[in-house]
Amino acid sequence: MTTTRISVFPLGGALLFPRMHLPLHIFEPRYRAMVSDALARDRRIGMVQPREPGDAPALFEIGCLGKIVEVETLEDGRFDIVLEGLARFAIRRELDVTTPFRQVEAALIEQGDAEILSLAERSAIEMEARRFADAHGYAVDWEGVSRLDDESLVNGIAQIAPFDIASKQALLEANALRERADLVIQLMQFFGRHGDDDIGTLQ
Repeated sequence: MTTTRISVFPLGGALLFPRMHLPLHIFEPRYRAMVSDALARDRRIGMVQPREPGDAPALFEIGCLGKIVEVETLEDGRFDIVLEGLARFAIRRELDVTTPFRQVEAALIEQGDAEILSLAERSAIEMEARRFADAHGYAVDWEGVSRLDDESLVNGIAQIAPFDIASKQALLEANALRERADLVIQLMQFFGRHGDDDIGTLQ
């Protein structure tokens, strides 16, 4: 594994996967500084979930490194950016820095080629996604969904579905697409039955 220094953006519920995109509105001064720094250097930012609320919470070990591929500078220094996922990473240690944003030393997790599900597995996740969307009253472009490759479908659901932080972290940490697809189905079944009021109760 390649070790590198990463500026991190701790944000609960915001997952990024390799080859996926994540839009972000950056308004806090410390993260505006982080984006400015990234734009001046390599345009890279690491997304990672906090383990708990707070100003400087402990972080989960696994995150995803992203590259700023779109940026719009707004009034008073705010940014709208889009990150493209490059590789997951495992935090080795947090660095002692003078910057207002946090930095870590992390090992990049090797990213293989896009994986493919079987026809039965693809059908199962699409069927469960329809049930989940119906249960929550979501309007979905199912024709567009059908055109997604397997990785984009599974990781897209993992990114946007209203699962709790621990569940989202489990999805990020799943090493194989098939493993992540099975977990996505289980989570959609759970939250589809219990609704938004019970989000956060799954252990």
